[in-house]
Amino acid sequence: MVEAVAAPPRFEMRGVRKAFGATVALDGVDLAVRPGEVCALVGQNGAGKSTLMAILSGALAPDAGEMFLEGAPYAPRHPLEARRAGVAMIYQELSLAPHLSVMENIVLGLEPTRFGPLAVVRRDRVRTTAVAALEELGRPDIPPDAIVAELSPAAQQLVEIARALASGCRVLVLDEPTSSLGHDDVRRLFELIERLKRQGHAIVYISHFIEEVKAVSDRFVVLRDGRNAGAGPTATTAADAIVGLMVGREVGELYRHGNRIAGDTLLKVEGMTPGSAPFELRRGEILGIAGLLGAGRTELLRGIFGLDPVRSGRVSVGVYSGPASPHDRWKQGVGMLSEDRAGEGLAMGLSIADNLTGSRLHGLGPGFLVSPAKQDAAAMRWIGRLAIRCDNPRQTVAELSGGNQQKVAVARLLHHDVDVLVLDEPTRGIDVASKAQIYQLMDQLVAQPDVGRVLRTRLQGGSKEQDPPYTRENSEAALTAGTEKRKAVLLVSSYFPELLGVCDRIAVMSRGILGPARDVSEWNEHSLLMEASGARAS
Repeated sequence: MVEAVAAPPRFEMRGVRKAFGATVALDGVDLAVRPGEVCALVGQNGAGKSTLMAILSGALAPDAGEMFLEGAPYAPRHPLEARRAGVAMIYQELSLAPHLSVMENIVLGLEPTRFGPLAVVRRDRVRTTAVAALEELGRPDIPPDAIVAELSPAAQQLVEIARALASGCRVLVLDEPTSSLGHDDVRRLFELIERLKRQGHAIVYISHFIEEVKAVSDRFVVLRDGRNAGAGPTATTAADAIVGLMVGREVGELYRHGNRIAGDTLLKVEGMTPGSAPFELRRGEILGIAGLLGAGRTELLRGIFGLDPVRSGRVSVGVYSGPASPHDRWKQGVGMLSEDRAGEGLAMGLSIADNLTGSRLHGLGPGFLVSPAKQDAAAMRWIGRLAIRCDNPRQTVAELSGGNQQKVAVARLLHHDVDVLVLDEPTRGIDVASKAQIYQLMDQLVAQPDVGRVLRTRLQGGSKEQDPPYTRENSEAALTAGTEKRKAVLLVSSYFPELLGVCDRIAVMSRGILGPARDVSEWNEHSLLMEASGARAS
């Protein structure tokens, strides 16, 4: 095993600076990783992590600063030059050629050739190189002739890593490598990282999941607003302390539970898949659906919202029952947030205001017309409430960070004033601070109003929502109205700590069958995983 502590850095970045116009993305950042060390690079969206790694991998040139690889000056002009020098980056969105075979992808750009200018690819060496790289990963079972498009996401990721090893990689950067993997694949990936670490690779691990960072890394480095904000050994640093460095303050309790009292039934689902237990979603509660990738959770939500036909069973929304389209669901008070934020959840080329108000333009202008000023004012209300970081309501959604894009998608449901929020992986790919804000918002949507706080606020002259001041005579009616405005949330997530932290009840889906919903106190991570994998917790 390589002794990471005693070895000099495999690579080192000193005082790296990068600006895009007036925006300073990196302002004098330092980073060094030794052989046989896994260093977690963490920070909120927009902290500068991707820019720093793009410079390391040759995709961007720094404006200032210096880099060293094995003690020698290092300044790659493009990614291929960086890869030839031994630096490889595995992006969250894999950069494979899906129509080519595994072995063709592994040697892509570095094909062994002969006959000089004729550049005839040596197929025998292509196969030998690919087989050797797959064996180094401990996965000789992946066929070198298989077409990459036919492989699972986990196997495709292994092909990308094998490609890095085949090029002589000594520095490996993994950017959100578990975002599309199930629990078993994540475990195998961690075992692979440990194997690569023992072989002496220097590994940079980027993730928003602090539990993963704690499990896989030796050391962490925090970036905040383009600067170094802290660093330390992962094992002896509390998760809350790492999060505090990321956001620049103490976050406090990540998962919050207000005074939740379940009210009337807003959604009822019966027999949508054979063998599944029926469930009801009530006003004032968050019902979670757990499961592994491919369990059928997304298909269930699409059926509920009317995106896919319901072939069996029944979905009832209040007094409405039977087949319905997404347009019908919007009218019935149901809104859905898709897990595919870029492909289905948002119109990336349109403005924040257009995305926010597109499903409900009523009241934003005379007749069928839309007043841009009223549309912007409506958007600004939600931009302020959800703390969406943007220049103005007319900025395109594509220009925002992932966390702020997700807030826009959630804000659209709030602008539509739906009673039932159907959320499919709402915190996937966003930073811890944005997650905390979304958790807090979900709690506010379902929790019973704080009677004392409401009375104190409104008896003193009204609220920020421009309601008239409450009198003692009408306070009881007003509080009742506030209770009736509580929402209900149906939350699908493959991140079990999230479900255990925010939900009131959880049901588990396994192989297309949904089990009965049980109180959150009856579950833990182990029992959820056992149920989701088709086993049963003892």
